[in-house]
Parts: sequence; structure tokens; C-alpha cells
Amino acid sequence: MSPPPLQSSYLSPPMITFLLADNQDITRAGLRAYIADTFGETGCCTLEVANKKVLIEALTTHRDSTVVILDYALFDLASVEELLNLGRRFPEVAWLLCSNELSDALIRRLSAEHHVGMILKDCTADEIRAALRHTVQGDRFLCHRIADFLLTVHRQPDTHEALTATETEILRLIARGLSVKEIASERISSTHTIITHKKNIFRKLGVNNVYEATKYALRAGLVEMVEYYI
Repeated sequence: MSPPPLQSSYLSPPMITFLLADNQDITRAGLRAYIADTFGETGCCTLEVANKKVLIEALTTHRDSTVVILDYALFDLASVEELLNLGRRFPEVAWLLCSNELSDALIRRLSAEHHVGMILKDCTADEIRAALRHTVQGDRFLCHRIADFLLTVHRQPDTHEALTATETEILRLIARGLSVKEIASERISSTHTIITHKKNIFRKLGVNNVYEATKYALRAGLVEMVEYYI
């Protein structure tokens, strides 16, 4: 009687599922190309999700060996807590934020979340491929600019700390697109007072116009992207 055939101890690696949660066509196309180039056409499955509802449905179906590549600023998530709630609901899923609109405050907040990697859209091709490989392997990846920021941020006091509470609130209103007259009306103040506050804010921040002040407020986390677009 012949012995039973030997069973191979080799197991095929699981199919990797990438969920692209980004509303920019060109970004999704680019990510598809990087994924195919890194893992091959048959080594993964890449799906696009248009909104939070579709993302949750996809995560419910694809839990294991799944990577979500998300542009937080362009997707319909109301807050960072909503993102973190999804991470807690699907703990086996790896998350890679890919955006050029990550505020300093958001980066600092997510730095404590070891399942969330972060890269910028203008990273080099090598860095994007490295991020994909590390994320698939279960390792958190931070691009060099975000890593450098986190290494030095504790030594750099926030400029906006020099602003008074009133000036900080007025800066938020400026970043939301309100005019001097609208801010004066909301704060029950005179336009002259608001103009004086505005000049002091610009001087303290070293900015010259509303655009620069708004950009600073976004980067400092004083206003969320969703508030800015509203």
C-alpha cells in the first residue's frame, strides 16, 4: 500500500483588498497604478468607495487583509473622532491617510494612533510604494516630512498661543470666510474694533492677507476643513 501523498506546508498569501476613499479621480488612478506596480495585477483587489456609507459596507464585507487609503480632507467624515470610531469598529483593518491637507493639529492627534499611517500626496514614488508595503505588512508608515514634524513639534511653541482668546475666535471666523462686518455683527462689536483685532492677528502671525491667515488657521487646527468648505 503506497503512502498518502505529502501535503504541502505552503499556503498562498491572502488576497489584499485596497479600499480607495478619495474623491479625486486622478488620485485614485494614481493609487491604482502604484498598487498594481507594487503587488502585481493578481496579488490584490482594489475597490473605490464614494462615501462613508459605501466604505462601511465594504469594510463589513472585507475585513481581513484590508487597507483603507483615505484622503481625510476630501471624504465625508465629519471629524477625526468619526475616523477613529471606524478604526475601533474594524480593528483588523489598516488605515493609510494620503492627503496634502493634514493640519498640524490633526497630525499630532493621529500620532498616538498606531494603526493609522500618514503620507502626503506629493511624496516621492519610492516613499508611496514603501508606505503601501509597510501598511500591508501591518507596520505603520509615516512619510519623512510628517515624521520630521512630529520629532520637532514639541520644541516649537505654537505661534497662535500668543493670540488672546478673542483674537483666536476672530481668526476662526476669518478662516470660515466671514467679513469684518459679519464678524462685528456676530460678536456684537464695532467694525473698527474688529479691524484692530484683525491687524493685531496678522502682525502676530506674520501674515499679510486673509488667505495666509486662513491657511495658518487650517494648519494649526483652529478650524476644520469641513468648516472651511461650509
